[in-house]
Amino acid sequence: MLLSISFTEPLLPILRIIILALLVSGCAVLPRPQPPEVPAPPSEARVEPQLRRVFPDFAAVIAQPGDTLSSLAQEYLRDPSMDWFIAEFNGIATVSPGQPLIIPFSPFAKGGLTLKGYQTVPVISYHRFSKDKTDLTTVTEKAFEEQMGFLREHGYHVITIDELFDFLDFKKQIPKKSVVITIDDGWRSAYDIAFPILKKYGYPATLFVYTDFIFQSSKTTLDWDLLREMAKNGISVQCHTKTHRYLDRRVGRESFKEYFEAVKKDLVESTRLIKQRLNSDVKYLAYPYGETNHLVIALLMKLGYRGALTVERGSSPFFTPPYRVNRSMIYGTFGLKDFENNLNTFSNKALR
Repeated sequence: MLLSISFTEPLLPILRIIILALLVSGCAVLPRPQPPEVPAPPSEARVEPQLRRVFPDFAAVIAQPGDTLSSLAQEYLRDPSMDWFIAEFNGIATVSPGQPLIIPFSPFAKGGLTLKGYQTVPVISYHRFSKDKTDLTTVTEKAFEEQMGFLREHGYHVITIDELFDFLDFKKQIPKKSVVITIDDGWRSAYDIAFPILKKYGYPATLFVYTDFIFQSSKTTLDWDLLREMAKNGISVQCHTKTHRYLDRRVGRESFKEYFEAVKKDLVESTRLIKQRLNSDVKYLAYPYGETNHLVIALLMKLGYRGALTVERGSSPFFTPPYRVNRSMIYGTFGLKDFENNLNTFSNKALR
């Protein structure tokens, strides 16, 4: 079957033969069903019918002057941001007139599995930002700008946390070089420094806040008005608990019952407050200090959380347990090479 061809294989010679055969043959243009993820292409073709043929699972196209990956994605997938989808299937970076292309209508590489290995997704984590001062958990404005520029210049795609978990659930294909950006705690510098840079590049991000840390009209922490503004502009606000306590252990002389009730309260009250203040769903947790246990995970599942993230350094393949997703902290002492070392998007490690 055509769509089972691995995109890692040398597709172009095969595609040229297939497309030319399809376009010069006298076969009828077949109507294609309406898959839930991709609307049907427009009924009126922009160019001669023999240069565009639509089949149930794909379109065969010879590119014309003015065609781009984005315009073809808009025409056939109804989403110009799906340009990467066409590019990756055909193994190209740009489109030239006369170039034969196959445009699939459904995912062809869920999980990022190939004959050579499998896709992994780095989730990077920040805490504080500063104009010029730095320490282990504080990244300067200049360094953050350089890191976001590095992602753009080197072809990384910043995806949302929902897209990450769709990938982990084997529901959705994502770009090969996908990365997720997260920010923890709720420091004011996330709004003053990081937020404008993220908007500049059009990057989504996830902000994990612990609600006891959110104060009204504070110079050092975020308040609910700022969080509301960020939530309306590409920032998903999620849970980092109420008090930022260790969830995996008892504190002081807590009995097991007291420990259980305290952890439950930390999760329930923070979730309720974020929903109430921002009118948004809370589906993800960043564990304080990255620590968890089976009891906490069971509570998250009972409370309806979709997943949770640690601070275990490394990228995550689709078979990562959803309540133990890796995250790599970006330290203020990192140079660009250190930053790049935390962006691994592929693994050929044998699965045992």
